[in-house]
Amino acid sequence: MQMADCDWVEQAAAWPELGRWLSDDAAERLGQDWDFLARPAQLAPAGDWRIWLMMAGRGFGKTRAGAEWVRAIAERDPEARIALVGATLGEVRSVMVEGASGLLAVAPWWARPAYAPALRTLTWPNGAQARLFGAAEPESLRGPQFSHGWADEIGKWPGGQAAWDNMMMAMRLGRDPRVVATTTPRPVPLVRALVARDGADVVLTRGRTADNAAHLAAGFVDDVTRLYGGTRLGRQELDGELIEEAEGALWTRAALEACRVRHVPGALARVVVAVDPPATAGGDACGIVVVGLGGDGRGYVIADASVTGCSPEGWARAVAQAAQGHGADRVVAEANNGGDMVASVLRAAQAALPLRLVHASRGKAARAEPVAALYEAGRVAHRGAFPELEDQMCGLLAGGGYVGPGRSPDRADALVWGLSELMLGTKGEARVRGL
Repeated sequence: MQMADCDWVEQAAAWPELGRWLSDDAAERLGQDWDFLARPAQLAPAGDWRIWLMMAGRGFGKTRAGAEWVRAIAERDPEARIALVGATLGEVRSVMVEGASGLLAVAPWWARPAYAPALRTLTWPNGAQARLFGAAEPESLRGPQFSHGWADEIGKWPGGQAAWDNMMMAMRLGRDPRVVATTTPRPVPLVRALVARDGADVVLTRGRTADNAAHLAAGFVDDVTRLYGGTRLGRQELDGELIEEAEGALWTRAALEACRVRHVPGALARVVVAVDPPATAGGDACGIVVVGLGGDGRGYVIADASVTGCSPEGWARAVAQAAQGHGADRVVAEANNGGDMVASVLRAAQAALPLRLVHASRGKAARAEPVAALYEAGRVAHRGAFPELEDQMCGLLAGGGYVGPGRSPDRADALVWGLSELMLGTKGEARVRGL
């Protein structure tokens, strides 16, 4: 049974004290024992699996985990024949074999493999062998056969599926051929296909850069989080998320990254809090988004205050707090599902709310299209990153439909109401009623 990360941290803190009680030889061997040194997420999962996919942020320790898995196989099985496959042959050599966390670096002196760069081979003292391949040459994997494989950074393989298929067809030696794939997530077909097989013949391990902060430069995690936290790049490269694009979406990830700013220039002329109330009183998600009109005429998304699992009184308080905290001059709330109820709970939360109820006469995607056009024209910017909101925006499809997270794009719908009020005057939506 694997220990939890918190238990691992407590154990790691005790290592210096433990070393005082060990002989030099015992301490040296313990310092090479990966089962002792690794974080739980870096150890091969138990059970019957064919492929172990480790998809995590940069600096998580993927290369070390892959190298240690290969080392364990080679030291245990003299008959092991291992394929080492990277994006290019040069990367296999510089990262997987010769790198700071590569096979030569992790090998103890008593079991160090002989490396023959010209032959593209590693040979361990017991006879186990590994061969080097670049995915850029997928045909080089046609012909050889192996018992195990380590595939590194499959998300950027130029050979892609062809290299992977040839490697898997070569896994025909031994009693239990297995492959470890280590990669930073990229939404390429190969990675998406493997993720979809999680729970079948694939076991998926996810992880974040911050998980390995103890072995990274001081301040690195804080610095990159401050610069990239919540952005598509940060979520992919640091948080290890697989960020996909929906075909035909009204917003693209690239477009949202292009409109991101750190600060709003000058004072805001207007601030609107937009609300997409839950359809039921049972605690569904309530979209609450704060937008403002800058002195430069651009609309700015300045906060996502959405809440989930709240009663009507709970989400109404969240709306009132957002309005008060940002100095809103208008609260716009969709009232298709119980307008009087929406008005009453918001009034109960704060009697002085400058409230306007709006009634949707078109579907969510149709209402969103004019707002998406504002983005295309460069008239809207996001002050910072709003991952959950932006995921929903990128799930709204032109012509109708939603393929984003959750059952409904509550946050995105609130955004549309807010920017429509701020910049389009809610034109095209019938029966706007001031309260």
